[in-house]
Amino acid sequence: MPSIISIQNLSKTYASGFTALKTINLDIERGEIFALLGPNGAGKTTLIGIICGILNASTGTVTVGGHDIGTDYRAARSMIGLVPQELTTDAFESVWDTVSFTRGLFGKAKNPAHIEKILKDLSLWDKKDNKIRTLSGGMKRRVLIAKALSHEPKVLFLDEPTAGVDVELRKDMWQVVRDLRASGVTIILTTHYIEEAEDMADRIGVISKGEIILVEQKAELMRKLGKKQLVLHLQQPLAEIPPDIFGRANLTLGDGGKELTFTYDTQGERTGVTRLLTDLNRLDIRLRDLETKQSSLEEIFIGLVSDNERAAAGAQP
Repeated sequence: MPSIISIQNLSKTYASGFTALKTINLDIERGEIFALLGPNGAGKTTLIGIICGILNASTGTVTVGGHDIGTDYRAARSMIGLVPQELTTDAFESVWDTVSFTRGLFGKAKNPAHIEKILKDLSLWDKKDNKIRTLSGGMKRRVLIAKALSHEPKVLFLDEPTAGVDVELRKDMWQVVRDLRASGVTIILTTHYIEEAEDMADRIGVISKGEIILVEQKAELMRKLGKKQLVLHLQQPLAEIPPDIFGRANLTLGDGGKELTFTYDTQGERTGVTRLLTDLNRLDIRLRDLETKQSSLEEIFIGLVSDNERAAAGAQP
């Protein structure tokens, strides 16, 4: 699938000397939902700001739909819709006026039918004549999305779009995102709700300390880095894990000795589950029930960032 955004050798160092981004190379495919995950201060917002033409890069290039964000700014920027973290809207304008005005900023002809559709899709239609200052935080967040969609962009950046939004409104917004993706819009998402990325994204990128440390198809990431756990519910509690049982290093005892958890690698040639169960039977440890659990994307993300931070700390003189 062709790339709609291409980032080559991108870096950003501020006047203070702080390097926010270090040699970023990334291609985002047309029509995908790409989740960019990273801890606070990792460089997510700086990267988005450069792609959207809000910040200048120190080195490197960014193209959007083949247009260089530096030398062909107007054409590149017209392809992008941005929903920022901050709730920045004109408090004394109506919802209808502020969304319509944003469309005009991009040189688009008036299209009341398009504005009406956006507001209805975002459950804002009954608020169209309300002043922005009278809306709740969640409603203001949806107005930002409406503004970003007003000029019919081909790429939509959602920077923490559901911050401060209740569960029901989040569901509405994600349905809008799915519909946009189905119409061919490329979505780039940052979120602290990692379960949302796990549910929505086609690919995952992880950024840490200004560097992209991983880009992977979500399903492949879960397959390669996900661990499985076999949880064994025992009929009688154990005081300790028997010393001669298989996989003792990968076993933990919990729930007052009534639960054994065995963590194993799904990519290994042998998982060891059969040997463990054989040993339990040999030791006359009876099971009441058993279940398996798969690592979540959040657990994988935390592990990746922690490993990167330890590696960076080890590399320092």
